[in-house]
Amino acid sequence: MPTVTLLTKVHNNFQLKLIDKFLKSMLKDLKVETEVCIATPRGWVQVTVSGEDEKVALRYLADEIGLCPVHLERVEKFSTIKGRITALNKSRSELYVDVGVFSPNIVDATIPLQHLQARLGDGRKTSLKKLVELFGFCENLPLTVKIYSVDKENRGIEAMLSERQLILYKGWIKSLLDRLIILGASFNEVMLALKQARCNRDVVNIESLGFFEHAVVCKLGTDAVGLIPKIGKRLWNANLGTFNPREILRFLGDYSIL
Repeated sequence: MPTVTLLTKVHNNFQLKLIDKFLKSMLKDLKVETEVCIATPRGWVQVTVSGEDEKVALRYLADEIGLCPVHLERVEKFSTIKGRITALNKSRSELYVDVGVFSPNIVDATIPLQHLQARLGDGRKTSLKKLVELFGFCENLPLTVKIYSVDKENRGIEAMLSERQLILYKGWIKSLLDRLIILGASFNEVMLALKQARCNRDVVNIESLGFFEHAVVCKLGTDAVGLIPKIGKRLWNANLGTFNPREILRFLGDYSIL
């Protein structure tokens, strides 16, 4: 009866139940039993899988959701992994990303500021604080990174933004549409909050970044920051941030991306 750690985080016990329900539905055609058994101290979801088709189910979970490496020895150089931003105030020169390494010790991946400046800031000597503000980085925001160095002796991981992540941001900027980032709420909770706040007409779409991480795409002319007081009080357990393409373009002074 193997136990695996999914590359998805929860913020409370109710969300564990939602994951359990989702997995049972996703694997209903296989001869397996799944049980969401625990969330790690950082919120990663652990699941036990048993039954005749458990090997197939495990491969499916790895492909569709992703599995935490758990141990540093399992982190492969040049691999791509979807982690979560963490410890935003820990450093001025590195962005920390939780990539699911926590046994026997937690080891976060670090993205050097120079890389972020080169790929997001047009090479300018921009502070990490400013890049965090411009791109709406916040605790537990999903970020797809590429591992380029694994130091097993000194227990360190260095990473860079993956091409997939850069393409995503380029598309967001090119759209010129604000996005309200909501972390820690289910899709249905976000939909209900928008309905209760009567903000449906201000929204084009809701993009899922993870099970409990979403980007609410605002209509042209709607500022995401203006939705925060309306939505935030209905999602008091969630963490909210904004992505403003116009602010990024004004800062860079470069409209060639369009």
